[in-house]
Amino acid sequence: MSLIKVTEILDQPATAQATLSLPYELRQKSRLKANLDSGEEIGIMLPRGRVLRGGDCLKAENGMVIELAAAQESVSTVTAPDAITLQRACYHLGNRHVPLQITEHWVRYLKDHVLDEMVVSLGLSITHEQAPFEPEVGAYHKHAYQHSHQHSHD
Repeated sequence: MSLIKVTEILDQPATAQATLSLPYELRQKSRLKANLDSGEEIGIMLPRGRVLRGGDCLKAENGMVIELAAAQESVSTVTAPDAITLQRACYHLGNRHVPLQITEHWVRYLKDHVLDEMVVSLGLSITHEQAPFEPEVGAYHKHAYQHSHQHSHD
């Protein structure tokens, strides 16, 4: 059986024939070998410069559409007693160039005991869990982040 070559990111959602779960680290790469959730090996050869997000659809040279899923990862989810304390945590984590997933009620980053200690010293609470990690894209990133995560924007 030959390697399935994935070469395109679709602009619109499409009916997928397969799924691919990848952690954040691998969703940043444009060239890699991976295994579909079904176990089939694929070769990803995409244009450089885009971080893949959960829900993105990829297309293989053979026409197969593959839906990407953000894999479960070890993360620290931070909550605060009030908005200003949460904002302070974002400021200090941002100063360390830490990728952050930010919502109205919590902030998430890949688990790191040094960052955990800093955040706790600022008066925040941490929950360690296995969860998908979908950090904000940088301000200078070419592609706008499509809000596919679930929370209200009121």
